[in-house]
Amino acid sequence: MPSNRQFRLAARPVGLPKHSDWKLTTEAVADPADGQVLVKVLQLSLDPAMRGWMNEGRSYIPPVGIGEVMRAGGVGKVVASKNPKFSVGDHVAGGFGIQEYCLVDAKDLARVGLHPIDLRLGTLQQWLNALGMPGMTGYFGLLDIGQPKAGETVVVSGAAGAVGQTVGQVARIKGCRTVGIAGGKAKCDFVVQELKYDACIDYKDGSLKDGLKAHCPKGVDIYFDNVGGEILDTVLTRINRGARIVICGAISQYNNTTPVKGPANYLSLLVNRARMQGMVVFDYADRYGVAVKDIAQWMKEGKFVSREDVVEGIDTFPDTLNRLFSGENFGKLVLKIAD
Repeated sequence: MPSNRQFRLAARPVGLPKHSDWKLTTEAVADPADGQVLVKVLQLSLDPAMRGWMNEGRSYIPPVGIGEVMRAGGVGKVVASKNPKFSVGDHVAGGFGIQEYCLVDAKDLARVGLHPIDLRLGTLQQWLNALGMPGMTGYFGLLDIGQPKAGETVVVSGAAGAVGQTVGQVARIKGCRTVGIAGGKAKCDFVVQELKYDACIDYKDGSLKDGLKAHCPKGVDIYFDNVGGEILDTVLTRINRGARIVICGAISQYNNTTPVKGPANYLSLLVNRARMQGMVVFDYADRYGVAVKDIAQWMKEGKFVSREDVVEGIDTFPDTLNRLFSGENFGKLVLKIAD
């Protein structure tokens, strides 16, 4: 059997994760015992949420333990199985972690979320993006929490990112006016020209406040926040009565070495009788099939695009992960482990 390289968490990061926070280990791959499934990991999803999973403390999911394989979702292929639910050759998705092989016990199938994927609906990369966790996050965050109505104005930060791609396109399909916020001309052009947002504000070039005033003259009905910090604070000054703010992430705050900056303009929620609500995609796991069906159909009809930024090689993991926090990635960041 081949060997298995794994990235394990060696220390709790302070600020941006460093190489010393990781340990690359190699171990033998065992034949599966009764009930077990051996998956060869092909591609892995790198997401901003991973930074929070490295921190010790109470959260919506237990932190990754020191010495444990770093948590990550991925897609792969069953190469050996002693479980009747899975056959050799099946393409599957699940929480495999940053490693080349994942041996899943029968008792851990639900925890890992091991499930088959249909490559007729989308590519491996798309199963990590539009048909995976980012797509599910954008779909349910917008529709269940944002509750969009045709004609409303939806503003999305991180609009060119994995979740932002889905939010803007679903909002457009539902008849909303969509305004993205992204960093740099190339990303803003992508948001407007390919994702078909009505407008995109480059927060790196000019005033966000002026951009919101120009592109949201009637105010903001729904704000889908992936960034937090000053951008959230600024959007709060433009919300309408009854607005809904979906708190999905706060990437601007994840590597802080000082306390997280909360919204100074939160009283706008009171004045406008608005609602701010957090969302965690795992709460919708029993409904993923609904979202996959809709998004796959929209892709088939040419109404929905899925852009991925693929980096090859498990060895590149520490540096590739940090691309999320510098804004270097363009689209859903995927780490390709094997063909």
